Amino acid sequence: MSIKRTLLTSAVGLGLTAGISASAWAEEITVATVNNADMITMQELAPMWEEATGNKINWVVLEENVLRQRTTTDIATNGGSFDVMFIGAYETPIWGAKGWLTPLDDFAEDADYDLEDIFPLVRNGLSAEGHLYAVPLYSETSFTFYRTDLFEKAGIEVPTEQITYTEFAEIAAKLHDPDNGIYGTCQRGKAGWGENMAFVGTVANAFGADWFDMDWNPQLDSPEWNAAIHYYVDLMTQSGPPGASANGHNENRALFKDGKCATWVDATSAAGDVRNPDTSSVADVTDFFKAPKQETDKGTGWFWSWALAIPASSQKVDTAKDFLKWATSKEYFEAVGETKGWVAVPSGTRKSVEEDPRRLEAAPFATTIVDAILSVDPADPTRDPVPYTGVQFVAIPEFQGIGNYVGQQIAAALAGQSTVEEALANSQRFAVREMTKAGYIK
Repeated sequence: MSIKRTLLTSAVGLGLTAGISASAWAEEITVATVNNADMITMQELAPMWEEATGNKINWVVLEENVLRQRTTTDIATNGGSFDVMFIGAYETPIWGAKGWLTPLDDFAEDADYDLEDIFPLVRNGLSAEGHLYAVPLYSETSFTFYRTDLFEKAGIEVPTEQITYTEFAEIAAKLHDPDNGIYGTCQRGKAGWGENMAFVGTVANAFGADWFDMDWNPQLDSPEWNAAIHYYVDLMTQSGPPGASANGHNENRALFKDGKCATWVDATSAAGDVRNPDTSSVADVTDFFKAPKQETDKGTGWFWSWALAIPASSQKVDTAKDFLKWATSKEYFEAVGETKGWVAVPSGTRKSVEEDPRRLEAAPFATTIVDAILSVDPADPTRDPVPYTGVQFVAIPEFQGIGNYVGQQIAAALAGQSTVEEALANSQRFAVREMTKAGYIK
């Protein structure tokens, strides 16, 4: 039952004045969100919920790195600045286990919400110790976006099997045509554990690298990391756009949609936007194949969910829960389909949505995305045994700081401000210090 209906029922039971509106009890909730396309759509549709409930939303829209910094600081200090936060599969289990998030176990009791319709892999990734702490707007892995017209013009055969990063670099070099405004590939360069390190982490996995060995000793100066980062820097220097160290997911998405990139390895969740003729100039000439492998095919596609959670510090939990149920419901996905087109519906979350004939007609690639997401195993992400779970991240609290630092070092190497060897040596020293401080190693 929504909070509006609950309050109206209470009003009748108390014999209050007839005709009293739900707005008499209206609350304003503050929602911290990232500036991704699916979240922008939610802001556009949110008046539906506001009008139905009488409540209001104060949106705090932030760039991804800033969002993570602000929400982490606020929740760790019990600041209470936000009633709803967009967080992901890294933060949710850690923060939930610390008691920083409001459990959402009661969502399972709401038949209309139908929690079981959300893919189990996704639900499990947003849970800790048997409790659900966030509900997903969309989930994703990564794969390769490519321009079918440019492949055809260059006589490049589209891969039907997973290719290596070596082969991928050869393709990118053939397609690189900067004189005509076409770059062979666009990859994340902006520093951040969830920005450049999302892509770089999967490249490292492909080259057989680990963040830590079985005794939690950092491995960032290993030959595998060295090979992976040299590859990455060379790829972007030779076949990428200028200023690549400033480009994150949104910047590369814009470049690709504007016809500037021949290839792009990034989130499957962007497929609907890129294939939407209302938002993309290359909608009709874009297709997809698997993210490349190298020494191994383990961990070459990441796993992520952008999800909504309620900080334990919120004083408006009932209203926040009502918003979460609306914003991740079957009805919400239907509203997106009806207003934005079924190609634009957030992907990888609900079984019923991904099987809807309207979705499949508008987005014939939807099944490929779901299959790719469900094939990821965060518990077995690397060639060699490791003590951690997580594909493009390590599911420990210390990773956020370590990942951000390593991301800064690698961005500096990409920008030519340091060598790869210097970047990895600095990263190793920092990681050893942080893991020693945290008690993982002596």
